[in-house]
Amino acid sequence: VQLQASGGGSAQPGGSLTLSCAASGITRDYYGIGWFRQAPGKERVGVGCFSIGDGSSYYADSVKGRFTIFRDNAKNTVYLQMNNLRPEDTAVYYCAADLSSYKCSVVGDFLYKFWGQGTLVTVSS
Repeated sequence: VQLQASGGGSAQPGGSLTLSCAASGITRDYYGIGWFRQAPGKERVGVGCFSIGDGSSYYADSVKGRFTIFRDNAKNTVYLQMNNLRPEDTAVYYCAADLSSYKCSVVGDFLYKFWGQGTLVTVSS
């Protein structure tokens, strides 16, 4: 299993960025792709996730209404669209795969056994 995250960069407050997570080597019909972030000096926390089996998504309260997770089936890629960015969204963002669950969750990361490399998002004026 390989996950390739990309799309990080800089944005101004109120701006938008879209991150991509391309997955390969997964043969299951259902699994979860989670997005996590780690701000400088802080622990890694869950942002949201996408359940491949039923196409549902879950968001942490801190990003609900601003971030959207969706999938391009043809490209086997899950996207994290981030709108109305805030300085506190600055972090290294990671995508990860949970191959054991039908419905994803990012309450914890212990089910996510496969991780992509991080991509840095910086929000500042």
